[in-house]
Order: sequence, then C-alpha cells, then structure tokens
Amino acid sequence: MKDFLVYFLGEGKEVEFTNFGFSHFAPILVAVAIIFLIFKFRDKISASKHEKIFRYALAFTMIICDMSYYWRLVALPSLGPNPAEHLPITVCGWAIIFGSFMLIGKSQTLFDIVYFWVFAGTIFAVATPTVISYTGPTRFRYYQFWVEHLAGYIAIFYMIFVHKFRPKIFSLIKSYISFAILAIVAFITNNYIVEGANYLFMAKPESTPSILDILPPNFFLRILIMASAVTALFFLAYLPWYLMDRKSKQQKTAE
Repeated sequence: MKDFLVYFLGEGKEVEFTNFGFSHFAPILVAVAIIFLIFKFRDKISASKHEKIFRYALAFTMIICDMSYYWRLVALPSLGPNPAEHLPITVCGWAIIFGSFMLIGKSQTLFDIVYFWVFAGTIFAVATPTVISYTGPTRFRYYQFWVEHLAGYIAIFYMIFVHKFRPKIFSLIKSYISFAILAIVAFITNNYIVEGANYLFMAKPESTPSILDILPPNFFLRILIMASAVTALFFLAYLPWYLMDRKSKQQKTAE
C-alpha cells in the first residue's frame, strides 16, 4: 500500500503526459459535458430546494482540490516541498479560491474577477499543461491539476446559467487591475525575493513544452507580448456580452 501511495502521489523521471493527446482532451470534454448539463437543466437547478447544496459541494471540491496540492508536497518530502517555490502567486490558484467563495456567497465581485482570470489566465495552463509533464493519468497530480483548472470554468458557467450572472465593462477593468497587481507581486518575487523563481512564467521559458515557448527569452519583450496577449484575451472574453448588449439596444431602438 505504501509503495502504491508513493507512486500515485509522486511523479515520474520521464515525461508521462503529452499535449494534445487523449489524456489532454478527455478531462476537457468531461468539463464541457458538465457545463452542457448545467445549461440544459439550469431552470430545474435554479428552482430546486437543493440548489445551495450543489453550489456548496462544488465550492468544497474546489477548496479541497487546491489544498490537496500542498498536502501532496508535505506527504512526499522527495518532491522537494520548498515553500519559496510554491507561494500563492498563481492566477489558477487564486481563481479557484475566489471561485469557491463566489459560489458560497453568490458574489458578483468575485465573479467579475474569476470570469476574466479563467478566460485570460487559466486558459494557458489548459492549452499546454506543462506542470504535469511528469505526472500522467496514473498519478494523483494529473487529476488534481485538471479538477483545479477546469472547476473554475464550471463554477463560472454555473453562475451564468443558474443565477444569471454576467460581467460588465467595469468588471473587466476591476479584474484587469487585480490581475496587474498579482503580476507585479510575481515580478518582485521572481527578481528580488526568490532566486530562480518563475511565477506566472514571466521570468523565463519552462523546461517542458508550453504555449509560452513562442515568447522570446528577452525579458522586456516577453513581458510586453504577455501583457498584450492577456489584454486581448480580457477584451475577447467580454466581446460576446458587448455584442449581445449592442444587439439588444438595436432591437429596442427599432421598436
């Protein structure tokens, strides 16, 4: 049993996960299916006396999933659980925390932040999950990663479909400012606090394949391109709502 747990909680010495294979797309398709079911049964869920239980269960899952990342590091000292290398300076980590409290309190403010963070930040991790290159489907970290990164999308769409939440232009500004603050913290940590740190992948390319490999190694060009891409994704995430609002105004004018 001990050997199994050491293996299951540990990581391989060679690459076990490859991008764009079955093990990459399978969890994404599961998340899409769950979101579709939420959409299909949104009215029944909204009217159900157990709706709060659904929200709380999802929030609890998100919190436990985030905490289990650190429990795994503590359980296996061989993984090198250096606190300086695992500080809470990640978009995905905060998105899952904010998302859980958003569900519990039905918070519009936290929705505004999480909505843009998952579509402009978490999407990079989902596209090329470089951090699980050495932990394939036979490892705990594989499942922890996917639940942590996809639960944010499920939570967002749950609030949109069931509770009719939506972002506004001020939501974009508020979320962008909070994102910029996190980026500043990451920059200071990478350059002045933790030697060799690479929070938000701002300092250097990762050792395993990532969508960010297309970025130049030059620090200032890297930051400029990353900031431009994130800004574009923020506006792209708001675009469907802008188009719906404009269409609604045009219909009212026509009447």
